[in-house]
Amino acid sequence: MPYKENYPSALLSEAVEAISSLPGVGRRSALRLALHLLKQPAGNVHHFTSAINDLRDNVCYCKRCRMISDEEICSICSDRSRDQRTICVVESVRDVMSIEATGQYHGVYHVLGGIISPIAGVGPSDLSIKELTERVTRLEDPAGAEVILALSGDVEGETTAFYIYRQIEASGIRITSLARGLGFGDDLEYADSLTLGRSLTNRQIFKP
Repeated sequence: MPYKENYPSALLSEAVEAISSLPGVGRRSALRLALHLLKQPAGNVHHFTSAINDLRDNVCYCKRCRMISDEEICSICSDRSRDQRTICVVESVRDVMSIEATGQYHGVYHVLGGIISPIAGVGPSDLSIKELTERVTRLEDPAGAEVILALSGDVEGETTAFYIYRQIEASGIRITSLARGLGFGDDLEYADSLTLGRSLTNRQIFKP
């Protein structure tokens, strides 16, 4: 008999199927969570599901930097106190959150949505590199601005950084990278705030 048919309720089985589709959640953990939800007041569960629905239906991506946002332009890009001429290029939204947690960066961001990975079938056209290039082109006096390539130090991250460098070097913009306080292959998401903050502060000219 299939495992899913052992449940006393078809609705419970469907809930477990849905919860176990989340990354890192096995069927046993999904069952435990589903049973926990059953014990909660209906109002709490409805609030939970409403928040998930709102997340999926109403959260969008900033038209300027591709950060998640409640508006067309995110709160970072629309903040006039931020240095709009210093653009930190990162792989993911989580990297933005990690850098913001250091409290040592006051520029803006550009989220690529991944890194170039031929093995995974991810090429430059799958990322927001073209949008970054256009963004740099629109800057007044690019030579007085800066792009920080804050990507992982593994082969895929370095490949992506080099590709971006080749796309924007002709603009004359200053191109830098994080100081190598991070180990080879380290993800920004898992770096501690102190190390990441120092890597930002001590960033260096990008050398392909």
